[in-house]
Amino acid sequence: MKAYKLVRKLKNGNLTSLFINKGEPIEFNKWIKSECFPTKGFAVRPGWHCTAKPEAPHLSKKRRVWVEVEIEGVEEFMRPESQGGLWYLAGKIKFLQVLPLL
Repeated sequence: MKAYKLVRKLKNGNLTSLFINKGEPIEFNKWIKSECFPTKGFAVRPGWHCTAKPEAPHLSKKRRVWVEVEIEGVEEFMRPESQGGLWYLAGKIKFLQVLPLL
């Protein structure tokens, strides 16, 4: 299933997750199983957090890009429209391509 993930773009061009396990660079075109990385200040929600559309109005866009992903083992949950609406928690993810800036 296709979905979207907002990621951090470092000055060196590497991409990482926004908040959880953000020191690990993202690899493309490879299936990655979700792991649990409890992080101070964040609720423990195991799984890759993705959106149904490349929209998350509540998050900054500074030094961040949207990536099209493929996901498996999906659990849906609704967030307010101000947070992008439908979100997914995925057991596995494959990063496919960076979306062009709009």
